[in-house]
Amino acid sequence: MISQRQLFLQHVGQTSDFPLQLEIERAKGIYLFDKNNKPYIDLISGVSVSNIGHLHEKVVEAVKKQAETYMHLMVYGEYIQSPQVVFAQKISQLLPGELNSTYFVNSGSEAIEGALKLAKRYTGRTEIISFKNAYHGSTHGALSVMGNEEFKNSFRPLLPDINFLNFNSEEDLENISGKTACVIVEPIQGEAGIRLPEDDYLKKIRKKCDETGALLIFDEIQTGFGRIGKLFASMEYDVTPDIMTIAKGMGGGMPIGAFISTNEIMSCFKTNPILGHITTFGGHPVSCAAAVATLDVLTSENIIEDVKRKGNLFRKYLNHPQIKEIRGTGLFMAVELKDFEQVKKVIDISISKGLITDWFLFHDSAFRIAPPLIINDDEIIEACNILSEAIDETI
Repeated sequence: MISQRQLFLQHVGQTSDFPLQLEIERAKGIYLFDKNNKPYIDLISGVSVSNIGHLHEKVVEAVKKQAETYMHLMVYGEYIQSPQVVFAQKISQLLPGELNSTYFVNSGSEAIEGALKLAKRYTGRTEIISFKNAYHGSTHGALSVMGNEEFKNSFRPLLPDINFLNFNSEEDLENISGKTACVIVEPIQGEAGIRLPEDDYLKKIRKKCDETGALLIFDEIQTGFGRIGKLFASMEYDVTPDIMTIAKGMGGGMPIGAFISTNEIMSCFKTNPILGHITTFGGHPVSCAAAVATLDVLTSENIIEDVKRKGNLFRKYLNHPQIKEIRGTGLFMAVELKDFEQVKKVIDISISKGLITDWFLFHDSAFRIAPPLIINDDEIIEACNILSEAIDETI
């Protein structure tokens, strides 16, 4: 009889010649369980998605309740659907400044696409500025602002008039000008190996955008929903963007994304042309219900407030002489080793010991620590012990 593994390889589109091929039967909390019921500590949260853990009971309850009420009704923006309205109101009350208009989409990449269109439409300009080693998604527009040529070259031509700056280079900010529609930036670069802004860098970008009339877009797709110890990184660094993109941790495991701006900026999608951005399934009521439940859990259960302490606990117990550096903040960290060969061995050994971690797309000499935010102290210590043992075995 043909196995699930064989069917997976034959019929599910593949993105590499070496998928992990873990056959997961169920998930709960910080754990994934394979078909033999072996538990794995999920130290990457499905890449910053499962911030409140897998199968959180309040999210499951919200999904069930909404699925029994109504699912897809009409293309986005035509009907008043309670889950959309409730989330949009709740998030606007939590965000700084006048970020009070939410456009719902299906994913982070789609949120980036909408944000770029919005900036060009509002400013009437064409130049987009991004950063080297930035990751914003894999659709054509998002790929165009990706700061890594190796991932882009096979898909050219991409969007024109894109320019790239070095992250944390104040000198490079002089390239932002009166022809710039927007500057899109991850407040903390993720796939570059967790690179934090230095010397008020985000405030300096904000100032330059204000001077030139360019819009500032924060890609909070990985940093959002408590990952660094604040609901969003913009709050950590006290900088309010003109447009914010969110996804990943937004839906408690359900697929959803959004871009958020002011009513003034967002309203330009209503004319020239009408229906300036369209999506069929964006803001799906079941996903929005999950997002409401996720936001309620994060803001009412003291989860976010404990994130930085938990991050420091990882630093305390993951103290190995082979580790060159631990970068990051909160539960969004990169552990630097000697080279990719050592990182790959640590990942493989860790998986065999029941722990899942991964490297970064644009920085392969470090592995990722980004567990569900609900991880407890004992689980952190266990994870650190497994990682230390794995590092030992690479020497």
